Amino acid sequence: MGKRKEVLDAILKQGMLPLFFHTDVQESIAIVKTLYASGIRVFEFTNRGDEAKRVFKALIDARNEEMPDLQLGIGTIKTNTEAEKFISLGADFIVAPIVTPEVGDLTHSHDLLWIPGCMTPTEIAFAQQNKASLIKLFPANVLGPGFVSAIKELFKGQLFIPTGGVDLEIENLKSWFNAGVCAVGMGSKLINPNNTEGLAEKTQQALQLVEQAKASIDK
Repeated sequence: MGKRKEVLDAILKQGMLPLFFHTDVQESIAIVKTLYASGIRVFEFTNRGDEAKRVFKALIDARNEEMPDLQLGIGTIKTNTEAEKFISLGADFIVAPIVTPEVGDLTHSHDLLWIPGCMTPTEIAFAQQNKASLIKLFPANVLGPGFVSAIKELFKGQLFIPTGGVDLEIENLKSWFNAGVCAVGMGSKLINPNNTEGLAEKTQQALQLVEQAKASIDK
C-alpha cells in the first residue's frame, strides 16, 4: 500500500485530524507525545512561522525514535518551495489552505497525500481536476454543515474534512458527519499550545465523540 493511501486510511479511521503550531521544540514534542499516548496516529503541524521548519524536523526525529506508526503531516503549504522543504524533512502528507496545482503535482509525484483547502463548488471542482482525493473545507465555521449537505450531490464520492471552527461538542460533530464529511480538523478547540493542561483527557474525549458522531450517521 502506497503512502498516499496509508495516510488517507489513517485519517478516515481516526475521523479527526489534530493540528497546531508552536515555536518551541520541546513543548511541541511534548504535545505530540501526549496526543500519541492518547490514541492519535495521524497529525498535522502547521507551517505558520519562521520556526516551523526547525520544529518540524525535531518532531520527525522524535516520531522516528518513539512513535513509528504516527503519520506526521505539514499544513499551510502554498508553494512548491515550501512543499519541497518539508517533504525533504520527511512529511507524510501536505495540507494547504488553497488549491495550487503544482503543489498537488509535486506531492503526488512523491506518492504523498495532498489535502487542498476549498470554499466554493468551483474550487472543489478545480481540486478534483488536480486529483485531490481528500478536500479541506475551510473555514468550516463560515461554511457550516449546511454547505456540505447542499453540495455533496454535486460531488458524489468526494471526501471532505472541515477545518477551522469545528466544535468539540457531540451535536456539532454529529451535524458535520451527518452532512457527509469523512473526518474533521481539530485545531484550537482541541489544542491550546500555551496551555496543555488536560490535553490527554480532551484528546481521548474528542476521539470518543468522533466515534459517536460517526456511529450516528443517518443511514
